[in-house]
Parts: sequence; structure tokens; C-alpha cells
Amino acid sequence: MNQASHTFGQAAGDYAAARPTYPPALFDWLAEIAPRRDRVWDCGTGTGQAAVDLAARFKAVHATDFSAGQIAAAKPAPNVTYAVAPAESSGLPDRWADLITVANALHWFDFGKFWPEVKRVGATDAVFVAWAYNWFFVSNAFDADVTTRVRDLIAPFWAPNNRLNWDGYRDADIRFPFPRISPPAFAIELAWSFRQILAFMQTWSAYRLSRNDAAVSKAMDDLLAEFAKTYRMDEVFQVRMPLVMVAGRI
Repeated sequence: MNQASHTFGQAAGDYAAARPTYPPALFDWLAEIAPRRDRVWDCGTGTGQAAVDLAARFKAVHATDFSAGQIAAAKPAPNVTYAVAPAESSGLPDRWADLITVANALHWFDFGKFWPEVKRVGATDAVFVAWAYNWFFVSNAFDADVTTRVRDLIAPFWAPNNRLNWDGYRDADIRFPFPRISPPAFAIELAWSFRQILAFMQTWSAYRLSRNDAAVSKAMDDLLAEFAKTYRMDEVFQVRMPLVMVAGRI
């Protein structure tokens, strides 16, 4: 079991509740560029944040994740089938999917095994699209006072894989084998309370791992106590998360 599946699997309920959904325009674009609107493989589905929106635009979605805990907490939909399976071995038939998607998970995969699986499962002219968010932005003052201070505390606990996302899924890093499609610029726009912002940061794998370090955990508790004196938990902020994307035709 890799670090991602262990960490996120343990916190699947929190993940499902606190993680944001993606902009509808993203899924409209996916429906436009897919050669057909029949079948989608949503790989690394987590708790199905993308699968349910894909199901509103495609006839069938097969959503897989390595973590049984994530699949157990996934959102149901009539035309979504969930399965526990690694990204590198989906269990799907050859040339099955018109669209293959990966939402916020590509940086955890074994690319030497994953890309051959994508080629095998992709139907004629199928499209592959992966996207992720990394950091969120509120305002210069808020980001400096809250987000940066939390990030600085947990910085040593990020897995090296996360840098692939932070660096924008460069070809040199992920060895992307398909001709690239240029995606539009998408971003998640949210009106979140301070409580929701904290809940989201507490789903970060580095945050959860940092809680195993007594000194860092104490420093985090002190910081959270300071925030409780400075901010109202129901105070609402406008939050923006730009998406990092990689897309290509198989």
C-alpha cells in the first residue's frame, strides 16, 4: 500500500466532506472533446468527486481507486460503477473507454505501468485528461496570516510525489506519451467559511502526517487556537483554486 492510499483511506469520510467539487465547465469541455459520450474510466476516483459529474454527461462511468476506504465513502450515482483497483491494472477490457480521467491523483501513479494501461483501455480516438488543484488563494493578507503559516509547519511532511502536481505535470516528470491537447484555464471558485477552509487543510496528507510529530502537533494546536481568537468560524471568504491540467489524445 502506498502512502497516498493509506493516508487518504484512513480519512475517507473527512475527504468526502471537505474536498471541493470541480467547475461544471470542466465537465462540459470533457464531453465536447471526447469522441463519444459512452464510457469513461475515472481513475483514482477517491470518493467520486469527478465521477458523479461525469455520469451526468456520459452513459457509463467506471470509477476505480486503490483505497477501499475511499471507495466505501464514494458518492453513488445510477450509471457509476465503483471498484477497488490500482491505476496500473484497472480490470477493464481492451479499448473500453472513450474518455479516461484522473482528478487530483496522477502524481501518485507508476507511470511506467500506468501509461500502457491507458493505451490498452482507451478506445479509438479516446481522450486522456488529468487535472489537480494544489494551493488555494483568498487574499494577500489572509494567505500570509493563515495558509502560509500552516503550510510552513507541515512542509517537511509532504511526499515527493506532490511536487509533480506543484510543477504542473511537466512531460519530463510524468513522461506523458500522447500528443497534448491545450485545455482552457479552469479554476474552482468557492465561498467557504473559515471552518471549511480549516477542514480542507486538515485533509492534506502532510497535515495528517505532521500530527504524528509531537512538537509540530503542539505548534499546530497553538496556531489553531490563535486563529480561533482572530477569525469567526462562520466568516465567509472567497476562495480560488486554479487547476493544473494535462490532456492528450490516445
